[in-house]
Amino acid sequence: MTAVAASSQGAAAPGEPEGPPVHVRTAFGVRDSVPRPRPHLPGPAWSCDGVLLRPVSDTVLAAWSAATLEELASGGVDGVRLARPVRASDGRRVVSGWSACHDVAGEVRPRHDDVVAVSLRLHRATARLSRPRLVDDRDDILARADRAAFGEKQVPLDPETGGDLFTELARRRVATTLPLQLVHGDLFGTVLFESAGEDQTPPAVLDVVPFWRPVEWAAAVVVVDALAWGGADAGIVTRWAHLDQWPQMLLTGLLFRLAVHAQHPACTKESLRGLEHAARVITELL
Repeated sequence: MTAVAASSQGAAAPGEPEGPPVHVRTAFGVRDSVPRPRPHLPGPAWSCDGVLLRPVSDTVLAAWSAATLEELASGGVDGVRLARPVRASDGRRVVSGWSACHDVAGEVRPRHDDVVAVSLRLHRATARLSRPRLVDDRDDILARADRAAFGEKQVPLDPETGGDLFTELARRRVATTLPLQLVHGDLFGTVLFESAGEDQTPPAVLDVVPFWRPVEWAAAVVVVDALAWGGADAGIVTRWAHLDQWPQMLLTGLLFRLAVHAQHPACTKESLRGLEHAARVITELL
């Protein structure tokens, strides 16, 4: 079989992730398309004649995210492009562990302050959405870490990969009075930009990872991630200091990421170093 023929069947080259199989492409109306890998996106993705196909690990979350993006797109989000979902021929939003949306230009870039700005703009739009059942039903690592960060649930945490630091920092947590709403709590490394610098094309959001928390907390998680893994300068914490109850939001964002790290089986003491750096920067504000 030639390389082109293999590609048309969704086969991957040696060492590459497997592309979308024929029955998935058929379901989403792009059966005869040759899948083209889209590097520099969050996770594996293939472009098929204007449709972006991506494997998903949580079909319930992926289906909810697609429905939410459809609802947001009906009213639009100022200054943000939304990847409009594509439904399968039978109406499904997920087929055999694959989701689809209209292809969007851009790639993930280290524009950390711009991602914080995207978070704030996106959440002006999500404020009109009601609390989804999914927020209460989820019991994955992210959901458990979220509840632990806000002191709502005790979660077993590996002391060596973040548990000890979590316990130390949790003593500095105080109650906040910010309003709660639907927010995307995992925007870092997922927002697409068409260029490395300023441009006229709005950044793009591919999906929504739901939490029922303050808008400021979602922005703080982006800052924590940027400090820990994105090489952001320490000044990012002060550039957004005008946000309400910012030091505590940074703290709970940091606790959230520590709780994720300390639960994840693949995390190590070495991979904790980024969060230790973020902790040193953030604790100066507390």
